[in-house]
Amino acid sequence: MKTHDALLKLLAQSHPETAARGLEGLDGPEGAALLKRLPDAVAIAVVERMVPTKAADVMRHLEPERAAAIFRHLPPRSARSLLLQIEEQARDAALKNLPEEQAKVLRDLLRHAEDTAGAIMETPVASIAIDHTVQEAVSALRKAPRHAVHYLYVTDREGKLAGVVSVRDLLLAAPRDTVESLVQRDVVSVPTSMDQEQIATIVRERGFLALPVVDEGGRLLGVVRHEQVLKAAQEEAFEDMQRLVGAGGDERALSPSTTAVGKRLPWLCLNLGTAFLAALVVGFFEDTIAAATALAVLMPVVSAVGGNTGAQALAVVIRGLALNEVLPGQTRAVLMKEAGAGLLNGACVGLLCAAVVLAWSRAPWLAAVIGAAMVFSMIVAALLGAAIPLALRALGRDPAQSASIFLTTLTDVVGFASFLGLARLATTLVS
Repeated sequence: MKTHDALLKLLAQSHPETAARGLEGLDGPEGAALLKRLPDAVAIAVVERMVPTKAADVMRHLEPERAAAIFRHLPPRSARSLLLQIEEQARDAALKNLPEEQAKVLRDLLRHAEDTAGAIMETPVASIAIDHTVQEAVSALRKAPRHAVHYLYVTDREGKLAGVVSVRDLLLAAPRDTVESLVQRDVVSVPTSMDQEQIATIVRERGFLALPVVDEGGRLLGVVRHEQVLKAAQEEAFEDMQRLVGAGGDERALSPSTTAVGKRLPWLCLNLGTAFLAALVVGFFEDTIAAATALAVLMPVVSAVGGNTGAQALAVVIRGLALNEVLPGQTRAVLMKEAGAGLLNGACVGLLCAAVVLAWSRAPWLAAVIGAAMVFSMIVAALLGAAIPLALRALGRDPAQSASIFLTTLTDVVGFASFLGLARLATTLVS
């Protein structure tokens, strides 16, 4: 057993990320049993790297004293994410076991909505008092933790952000000079309520390493680091990608099967219902298909190209919404652009498809039908690909939430209806 414990400790100490992924693949009691065998410092490093939902499941099965010891040394952001995953009663109990100052910091962080500056900021942040001398400011900075020093932010007596001082100016100034004489007041800050996507845009455009976070009164509360913004944006992008196809945003590759079922099954049932809708459309033209069996062969062609057209528009518009490239007043412009693209692409693809079908079937009417259906379905698919995320945003929902499920069904319905409807009209005229 001692050998096993030593190997476990060595693995977790050398590769905490790998150990975290391994614990995520176990259920709560098994994960807790392994975590108990690790020293506090190693256990903290592993828990910090775990998915919050799995970390909370493991922590539930630890003794209160051990759980409190881990909470006590977790970075505030990590502790906040973990606390959000446990029941309110257990959360209150965990906070009571922490030092009062740390518990207050975490309670303040828990008040902020998810994916906002207040939720991802780091606290505390080192600052310099505006009425200090340079000598006093340098002395205070030397006592501050290294991880808390980003830019040299300056605050007034009430703790409000007054500006920023460059390290060069501070070091070259006379010891008796005041900080106020050196401060640059045109500092960019963000409120606690600002969405992390907006913060990512500011960081990307301005090239800041960090952004100060202030409350409604302008008091300096924390700082959002460049790498944290990028990590949050990356995680949100992956979550959007999963939501796009009806998987849960917080599901991971090693999440339990029950978690995957719970997140996916409702959307799969919805997808089944919408698939029957497409089948109903096809069934309505059963006699037309029976009269010209070539239609059954060509239906997947119209469906596939229409679906891909819609997916292209969907991807571009969701990206535009995520990067704030599409403002609320630009909806009409986006739809017109996608309709134009669908028309031009449809004309090219429709002509090519008609030529291939004509060479294959020797039936001019069939070539004309599929060419026209291709143009129509691609225009509508492009419009749907743009309209679905825009409509979801207008309703206050995540633009990526299962958008591909709705898109696939609608493009199938439109594609089948246009192709088979034109085919019925053509066969009537031909006969």
